[in-house]
Amino acid sequence: MKHSRIYIALPVLNESLQLPRFQQSLDRQDFTDFELVACVNQYDDWWQDPDKRVQCEDNLKSLAFLRQPQKFPVNIIDKSLPGRGWQHKKGGVGRARKTIMDTIAADANDHDIIVSMDADTDYPPDYLAVIAEYFRTHPDHLGLTLPYFHVQTKNEENNRLMIRYEMYMRYYALNMIRIGNPYRFTALGSAMAFPVWAYRRVGGLTPVLSGEDFYFLQKLVKSGIIGYFAPTTAYPSSRLSARVNFGTGPALIKGRTGNWDSYPFFPSGLFDLVAETFRLFPMLFEHDISTPMDGFLKETFKTTNVWGPLRDNYKDRRNFVRACISKVDGLRILQFLKKNYSGDGKNLLPLTAFIQAHSPFPVSDEDLAALQEKGFEKAELKILARLREMFFLWENRARMEKTSPNSGFPA
Repeated sequence: MKHSRIYIALPVLNESLQLPRFQQSLDRQDFTDFELVACVNQYDDWWQDPDKRVQCEDNLKSLAFLRQPQKFPVNIIDKSLPGRGWQHKKGGVGRARKTIMDTIAADANDHDIIVSMDADTDYPPDYLAVIAEYFRTHPDHLGLTLPYFHVQTKNEENNRLMIRYEMYMRYYALNMIRIGNPYRFTALGSAMAFPVWAYRRVGGLTPVLSGEDFYFLQKLVKSGIIGYFAPTTAYPSSRLSARVNFGTGPALIKGRTGNWDSYPFFPSGLFDLVAETFRLFPMLFEHDISTPMDGFLKETFKTTNVWGPLRDNYKDRRNFVRACISKVDGLRILQFLKKNYSGDGKNLLPLTAFIQAHSPFPVSDEDLAALQEKGFEKAELKILARLREMFFLWENRARMEKTSPNSGFPA
């Protein structure tokens, strides 16, 4: 296959302090045939808002930095200078990523690769080379989600918050991997890649205000095969940030007040109910049968006839099952878990029970007892760090060994 060029998609907002380090990550890359496409962006009316003007001025610094000579080509999309920024309700990081990726897709070759990155994330020298090799050996895959490991800071409280949030994400992913669910990806805009042809096939990225990475990966899963592992790691920042509505930054801000209710450790049994529902999809082709998610699905879709329209539209079992999987997607699964969980973010029993039942690595009873008794707020940081490292290794092993690199759709 023809050599693929890599296009790095980078949204920039208030990142002037991060860009020099990010540039160093790119300068060190083993793979050198790449171009950076950066969108420096903000809402246009921020120039008249005293509370936001500092971010506008920071964007001026970012523009100046990006315009300096670099070792690699840089394409700057300016959505920050007065008169060029986003209009109300038509901006945000999702709009920035879409603008970048649409620009790339307009000119790139089908088998060129879009790598989504963030300026506050460190990337090892092999990062782009591993991605290029992955798609060289998996030319039919629509996307790839890569391992990640948040960087610790010198602030102990911030590290505790980061570990708590990261373990929530890994716990969720491990349960989805355990039940073999096709929506088992972890969505990080700083750690995903896909070929240009795949971006075009699914109609591009949807410019939601936040969570654009989640919704885009979900579109890829519904359209074909994505990969869940490659042997390299992105190292995102664990800084507190309110620039988006949800994600690492907002999660840490909420967690600092002790509010983890949006990020609980759902009991594993709830994931088993999802698995049982997916297992019944082939039988639903014949006629309605009861599934564990029936009540939720009827309420969500405001109908008592959830599966009948799919039978009418898809006359063979294979396509019917695909339609069921598309209907009960990653968003619906998360909503089901939240609706059926009566606990809160302070309940760590599901987490410790899951570790005891499933961890492939030894974990001391003392560590688990300390976590259960003292929580993330008071347990020794070294205990939390050990558990996070274990979860990182566990998830990578599960991504690589326990899941075949397919979408979960029937062949």
